[in-house]
Amino acid sequence: MPAKRLFHAAVLLCWGALLGLLPACDSQQLKSKGAGTSGYSSKPAHPDGTGKVYLGREIAHVMSASGGEWLERDTRQEEENVTAAIQKLDLLPTSVVADVGAGTGYYTFRIAQQVPQGKVYAVEVQNEFISALKNRAQELGLTNVTVVQGSAQSPNLPAASLDLAIMVDVYHELEYPCEMLQALHRALKPTGKLLLLEYRAEDPTVPIKELHKMSVTQVNKELRANGFTLSRRENFLPIQHFLLFAKAPKQ
Repeated sequence: MPAKRLFHAAVLLCWGALLGLLPACDSQQLKSKGAGTSGYSSKPAHPDGTGKVYLGREIAHVMSASGGEWLERDTRQEEENVTAAIQKLDLLPTSVVADVGAGTGYYTFRIAQQVPQGKVYAVEVQNEFISALKNRAQELGLTNVTVVQGSAQSPNLPAASLDLAIMVDVYHELEYPCEMLQALHRALKPTGKLLLLEYRAEDPTVPIKELHKMSVTQVNKELRANGFTLSRRENFLPIQHFLLFAKAPKQ
């Protein structure tokens, strides 16, 4: 084969290898119109937002550890009916669950009591919350709780290890929602589920800032782009959506 043809063949092989190594976020988002090749764009920042946009939605600022008292407020059960939300998870004593963006562990430690032979990963990125979670788990004597230092793009959990991952009023603040969803997709077992609890954007009476609420339409748009399908939607919570997703069948 002439040298020129060998060169072109090598170039094609290199491009093929590179394309095969592209992250799933890029290949998935190429199918989304107007979002660029990554699904991300930017705009002048809203006072409560980062200016970073994912599939048409501006990402909200992350609540800092100084908001821990709000997470543990006395009125939270009345306002959000946490007990009912946990009952609807259909947990088994052996379930392995990840509470992603666990914060103070309001959900973590309640779920841990429901899975005595299972495990709960409390995933956090903020050091203050991580220390508080470890201390609280030790105080409660909950040996089935493991605190994990996550990153902005991954929960840093083993592949195919989870029966359920939950994000409670967390997803809308993720700096890299595409990358995090792809990482969670890998961490879930084939039959694993992902639960999002998000304040209802469709309801103007929900007393939460605009960028900290999400609509079902927007959630579906983002989750579908990353390999998930809505398997269950319930409306029993006072101010939040209860949206349970499964891995979409491979095509």
